[in-house]
Amino acid sequence: MAADPSEERELAELRERIGLLEKQGAPRREHHRVRSFFAVLLIVLAAVLTPLGVVAAWSKSQVTDTDRFVSTMAPLAADPSVQNALTDRVTTAVMQQLPITDLLNDAAPADRPLLDAALGKLGPALTSGLTGFVHDQVLRFVQSDAFATVWTGVLRNAHAAFDKVLTGQGGGAVQVKGDTVSLDLGPVVAAVKDRLVANGLGLASKIPEVHTDYTLVQSDAVRKAQTGLRLLDLAGFWVPVLALLCAVGGVALAVRHRRAAVWAALGMAAGAGLLGIGLSVFRALYLDKLPADVDQAAAMAVYDTLVRYLRAAIRMVLALGVVVALAAWLTGAGRRAGWVRHLWREGLGAVRRAAEGIGMRLGPVGRFVHRWKAWLGWGAVAVAAVLLLTWSYPTGAVVLWTAVVLLAVLAVLEFLDTPADEPAEPSAGPPAGPPSGGKAAPA
Repeated sequence: MAADPSEERELAELRERIGLLEKQGAPRREHHRVRSFFAVLLIVLAAVLTPLGVVAAWSKSQVTDTDRFVSTMAPLAADPSVQNALTDRVTTAVMQQLPITDLLNDAAPADRPLLDAALGKLGPALTSGLTGFVHDQVLRFVQSDAFATVWTGVLRNAHAAFDKVLTGQGGGAVQVKGDTVSLDLGPVVAAVKDRLVANGLGLASKIPEVHTDYTLVQSDAVRKAQTGLRLLDLAGFWVPVLALLCAVGGVALAVRHRRAAVWAALGMAAGAGLLGIGLSVFRALYLDKLPADVDQAAAMAVYDTLVRYLRAAIRMVLALGVVVALAAWLTGAGRRAGWVRHLWREGLGAVRRAAEGIGMRLGPVGRFVHRWKAWLGWGAVAVAAVLLLTWSYPTGAVVLWTAVVLLAVLAVLEFLDTPADEPAEPSAGPPAGPPSGGKAAPA
């Protein structure tokens, strides 16, 4: 049976169209591959820059914000292990400067031989008793509210020199000597001197001005950390901004924007998580390499206090990354995301219809929300974003509570949304009359 000429022409035209589509599709696929490559590159770069950006923002805040630095170090005044270490250090400094030999000079010439003989026999016991008295007075002082005030003053004076620690320069209340970062306790010794005089040890008034150090950090990694922190301090807040720009660029270049947003958010959260793991690993290595005469408990408290806000920033980035990834996934075209959105709409719609069934009427409010719901929703998202961007030091809790409040606002909008095809609110007054000049409809 001969083939129909019209069918042959249709088949030929179809083959020609398929060929043209294949020729057009090849460059497009190549274009998509190039875009995808650079999108992945930017997202990976954003994930790598995230931990560096967190450290840069932390170091910059410690240098430029005195209150931030004081709030970081202030809890050390109430830590028992630090109080004990400070007590031992100040007691040693006071006893080294306490002029016990002046007791002989103050005695009458006739009594000096007897006093000298007594001191020769009782000298060790006298020194031990005096040391115990000084130690008790110092411990009481560092456990009092007065010490917290002195400690805050020490920290404020030290802040001016703290940036020298980051830049590797010594001087001021914070000293860097080799692999040790120490804090000058001169004001603490002066306050203890006044306390000893007030409690009957007049000999303490002859103690000269003393500048003794309390070690904050002692590690062979101090100089290496100085180099890295110096670079990050110079970069300032540009590192986190660059990380954010890389993430936005990667999402914009990607063929599937929402999927790329999910991966960018999770990648940046993973980068922050790796930084948190690194802090914990470095903590163990740091404590393990401390000299044997260093109080481990005090060193642990100092380290945890120094990185307290850094860990808070890590938790904030983790929470923000998870929230953004979840939001991008829920607004995508996936089947599971669509199922979640369907449950959301149907659940809140059922609540609204149940409320209307017992007499609640939304009227023009419901129709207004239905018309402008998208704009109102994006407006709420914009307000939440501005809040996080303008918050001085947001934490993970701030991010989570902002997300919860935003979710509540979106739930209220969904509840108030009354589609136009739903019955309108019944009128409470008499039926409206006919238009002017018209006739009334028959009853």
